[in-house]
Amino acid sequence: MAFAETSMFSVSIVIVAMLCALLIQIGTNLHNDVADFERGADDPATRLGPRRATAEGWLQPRTVNLAAAVSFAAAFFIGLYLVAIGGWPILLLGITSIAAGYAYSGGPRPIAYTCFGEAFVLAFFGLAAVGGTYYLQASGRLTGAALLAGIVVGLPAAAVLVVNNTRDVDEDRRAGRRTFPVMFGKTASHIQYSGFLIASILLASATAWRAGAGPWAAGCLLMSPWAYRLGRCFRVASDPAVFNQLLAATARFGLCLGAVLSLLLIVTNR
Repeated sequence: MAFAETSMFSVSIVIVAMLCALLIQIGTNLHNDVADFERGADDPATRLGPRRATAEGWLQPRTVNLAAAVSFAAAFFIGLYLVAIGGWPILLLGITSIAAGYAYSGGPRPIAYTCFGEAFVLAFFGLAAVGGTYYLQASGRLTGAALLAGIVVGLPAAAVLVVNNTRDVDEDRRAGRRTFPVMFGKTASHIQYSGFLIASILLASATAWRAGAGPWAAGCLLMSPWAYRLGRCFRVASDPAVFNQLLAATARFGLCLGAVLSLLLIVTNR
């Protein structure tokens, strides 16, 4: 979007921003691994998702915590390159992102143990990631279309968490988590999941239109049948293996929707 609107594009910013995002994600997952184990929320005998290193005894908790801290620290120091380009807003964004990564499973009230996890994902995987990267590429500019694009990217990512939490609803209930499926049930989660996917398609079309794609913006609507199939699969799913497949399929949907939107923006603005 930044390239289409401003003709500016920096490969170094892309690489460093992506590396920082990956390191924060790695740190968050590692911390989540050990934090869930220490809270007694990870039982290898009943876990439905991928196996966890700490719970399985593959690694000691302090080793995993150290790896998480190294990942967060690496993201911070590598990210100073982006701070030199974008100034204090990027510094604030980076520190907030690292703090949120820790708070997802850490602290007295972990985000992962509440029904606000989807909002967390939308904010940081969508608005912060896309908005921050656009801001860096566009030399300190931030447009409404860029923020809309952030929501487009964030909604499928949040839908991935909906699948994860619905799969783990019984395990989470026993562990005392109050995720959205625990609080409101699978039917509400299905509505939430389908709503996220439908909204992402509609907002992608609106984003493309606002960014100058004209009638071509309707191309995003071609993703609708895929969203319908995913929603139908979610509604009938009960086996953990099916939910695990749906996790990957939802992530692919988000990737493809972002690719379609990006392609439309570049082709129609050149």
